[in-house]
Amino acid sequence: MFLKIFILCPGITGIVQTGFRLFGAAAPFDGSKAYVKVTGILHEQLDFYFVKVVNIMLPREVTIKNEEILLSAYACKSADAGKRNSEEEPCSVRTEFQRDRDRIIHCNSFRRLKHKTQVFLIPKSDHYRTRLTHTLEVSQIARTIARALRLNEDLTEAIALGHDLGHTPFGHDGERTLNSLFSGGFKHFEQSVRVVEVIERDGKGLNLTPQVKNGILCHTNKTADTLEGVVVKLSDKIAYINHDIEDAIRGGVLKESDLPKEATDILGHGKSQRITTLVNSIISNSTGMPEVKYDDETKKAHDILREFMFENVYYAPVTNSEKGKACHVVEHLYKYYLDNVSQMPRLYTDIAQRDGKERAVCDFISCMSDDYAVDLFKELFIPKSWT
Repeated sequence: MFLKIFILCPGITGIVQTGFRLFGAAAPFDGSKAYVKVTGILHEQLDFYFVKVVNIMLPREVTIKNEEILLSAYACKSADAGKRNSEEEPCSVRTEFQRDRDRIIHCNSFRRLKHKTQVFLIPKSDHYRTRLTHTLEVSQIARTIARALRLNEDLTEAIALGHDLGHTPFGHDGERTLNSLFSGGFKHFEQSVRVVEVIERDGKGLNLTPQVKNGILCHTNKTADTLEGVVVKLSDKIAYINHDIEDAIRGGVLKESDLPKEATDILGHGKSQRITTLVNSIISNSTGMPEVKYDDETKKAHDILREFMFENVYYAPVTNSEKGKACHVVEHLYKYYLDNVSQMPRLYTDIAQRDGKERAVCDFISCMSDDYAVDLFKELFIPKSWT
């Protein structure tokens, strides 16, 4: 197939997509997009320009070439992206990590995060964090750090956006409930990898690169194979500690003055100051280094503040008053579908046949939003009024 070149004047740059003819003769071309520049004049009989190919680098190739020049020696470059489970033709515009990022953003599991608990269960105010807004804040912090350290920002963003895809309804309480019920154990970071491998796209998975999946898997209590994955792990904690403080203050659980002085004296007062201090510490102590870390003083203050949050917010009676009910919902749904596997959607009945019904029920429940789980519980266990 050959394409006319609709360029109206010599001297400008255009794109020819599949090939071109030079005075009636077919010019060889590989079928991909190439930048061409008009160097001749219109041939009156053939209505074609004589063209000269001046740059056949695709946008993806330009990005890869720029990474070789601009990124740190310790960055994971797009040219080094590992093989996907199923081989695919490369995109002409996006690198492999950019494709992974886009697949995550456009998947169903990412959209469901907007109705999943961060800390405060099913908040009625529009201003409390959800699992989705948490994810976006992690991504913003991680990209800032990655850019400053000259790491691969696209890989960092993909890991950050995908790190919580496997979270259950009702946050970590739902996670702990499934972990206690499922004989194989349940961890949200492992489930996030399972989502992108065997649940999304009706069981086909997103077919992501191994670096992205490794970063997702290691964002909680392991060390990722890439520095980009380590950046996301640190950014996750920076985000949730500080935005959960803000939400706890909004909910009347804390006052700013309640925060431990030995932490705030180092990190600062207010979310913005604390995040800035933590980010700057990482950048100052990691630039040009084969590791990503804080200075000792900042790390100690960070750990004190995190421990304070677990004692006074995450495990506090005031924020746990409704969590028993949430766990009750998850437990009863789990037991019901173990006995009624055929009532789950086709995707999960297929998983039950392949991986066992316990695994399938875990997959089904962990994909639910808070609202969906509550509505399903009402439908199954709460009597309807007679009309």
